[in-house]
Amino acid sequence: MNKPERPSGFAPPAFVAAAKREFDALRKSRPDLQHVDAVVTDLNGVLRGKRMPVAEAGKLFESGMQLPHSVYLMDVHGEMANPFGRGFGDGDPDGTAWPIPGTLSTVWDEGAPRAQMLMTLRDNAGVPDPAEPRAALERTLEKFGALKLTPVCALELEFYLIDPERTVEGLPQPPLDPRSGARESIASVYGIDDLDRYREFLATLDKAARAQGVPVSAASKEYAPGQFEANLRHQNDARAAADHAIFLKQIVKAAARACGFEATFMAKPYADRAGTGLHIHLSLVDANGRNVFDDGSQAGSEMLRHAIGGLQALMAESMALFAPSVNSYRRFQPDMFAPVNRRWGVNNRSAGLRIPVGPGEARRVEHRVAGADANPYFALAAVLAGVHHGVTHTLDPGAPAEGNVSRDPDLSLPFAIEDALARLEQAKVLPHYLGEQTLALYRETKRIETQRFRRIITAAEYAWYL
Repeated sequence: MNKPERPSGFAPPAFVAAAKREFDALRKSRPDLQHVDAVVTDLNGVLRGKRMPVAEAGKLFESGMQLPHSVYLMDVHGEMANPFGRGFGDGDPDGTAWPIPGTLSTVWDEGAPRAQMLMTLRDNAGVPDPAEPRAALERTLEKFGALKLTPVCALELEFYLIDPERTVEGLPQPPLDPRSGARESIASVYGIDDLDRYREFLATLDKAARAQGVPVSAASKEYAPGQFEANLRHQNDARAAADHAIFLKQIVKAAARACGFEATFMAKPYADRAGTGLHIHLSLVDANGRNVFDDGSQAGSEMLRHAIGGLQALMAESMALFAPSVNSYRRFQPDMFAPVNRRWGVNNRSAGLRIPVGPGEARRVEHRVAGADANPYFALAAVLAGVHHGVTHTLDPGAPAEGNVSRDPDLSLPFAIEDALARLEQAKVLPHYLGEQTLALYRETKRIETQRFRRIITAAEYAWYL
């Protein structure tokens, strides 16, 4: 008997065949796998989805997986935000999610062996959900095709290891030194002894990275007790670079738990210590593989200058993507390695747009504005949009900064989440890249989240005003 024909809207997209071949190969090489996590990334950069027995995972490639479109539209707590009535208001309808090739890996943790793959949620016409962050990055990336240029990206994430036990006030506190058992209290930036003392955690992180195919290239001790940074290798596929950042957060937290710590990517967990950033390194190569940002000088080519001009032009309307919460804006302080203006400079960390020194073929801009709490897909998409806008409009960034410019705030930038969301609503350029509907859904979801947060009466308010 012939099988009934499937409606065309529910047929697997063409790319699913490649994902199926990857899955079959993994099952053959890892017969011990018991489960598969089929996941999407929501507006906050949180992985959400379903876990299924590996024997049943074949249906993901035949009929996909039903997920509600509202899965993207959660606040940071995982509560439905219902922006513009999407969720509770429209009956919470499903879409069909399909596996994305190149995203399958094993998952490192102490549980039963399992795999994980990213999914893309589509409607019956095969169009990605407007709230899908990875699809917004893809749309932005496509703009470079007409220029015959390829962005090469590498992301760096800072994070804190913290004690699982909170203070009596319920606040986070630095971890206990694994060697002495004393509470960490000093910054000790780039300390090799610190790396030695946390060697178990770093070795576990390396093991987890290899298991999940996350290309971690280096780790360093950062400018606060328990603060570290992990660098990812550069990629000529911006989607993969952002995927790796999502998975890096996952494995850092898993490695921390395995070693008796917790890990946080909160932008500013301690008021008097450095915040945590998401630093984006980006260059452009032409069809011959030549870095068009290189002209033999340390400051880089005219095209690099134009790219920086575009990043400056879009910074204000992108801030809600770089800094997505009330806490995010506490990071922007003088002498805390977080930019407070649009300045750029050569080998100058006080500037938010930095040109690192190094060989000409590696000439690039380091975008230092985003916090570690930002969604990597949105942050990278906004940076790519700025670069494309600047290159195509030959924008001039002005003279490079000299000396410390971290004490010169640019009052035209929004430094509160409500102001940043208002600037995003007024955005003239960013919607042409990420999508008007995408940004509207993000903005409304974050507005609702912020309203919920503002309703909370804190202990400090009682201490100050009771």
